[in-house]
Amino acid sequence: MTEIIYVLLVGYAGYVIYTAMSDESITKKTEKPSAAAFTAPPPLMPNIESKLLVKPETISKVEKTDDQSSKTTTAKKGLKNPKTGEITSSYANYRVMKRWIKDALVSEGLLDKIYKNNELTPDIEAKIKNAIIQLEQNDTYRT
Repeated sequence: MTEIIYVLLVGYAGYVIYTAMSDESITKKTEKPSAAAFTAPPPLMPNIESKLLVKPETISKVEKTDDQSSKTTTAKKGLKNPKTGEITSSYANYRVMKRWIKDALVSEGLLDKIYKNNELTPDIEAKIKNAIIQLEQNDTYRT
């Protein structure tokens, strides 16, 4: 039985090698495309400036006048560490809140102490959220 399987396996391997070799010879005999076939296609939009609704000169004038308003909208929203100037925008979860924010909540008198993760209950979390809202209103921590 094993001899039959061996003969079939050798026959199959021979067939695979034969087809692979014949495919190579077919691809070698075919013509390779010339360099003329690979010319660059024409541009999709040849004359963009004539189709613009707003001319580039007016865009630069508008950018110059809107400089002050763009600065106010790009400012980060969050809490600012008054000692280092670091701005933190993600402070919604007390478990992963930065240490300086926890210290600020205690130093401002908004919380009694810095709570450990196993001490957090729904009542304490509500108290923490109210304290964060009050800390956001404080001018020293506002961005």
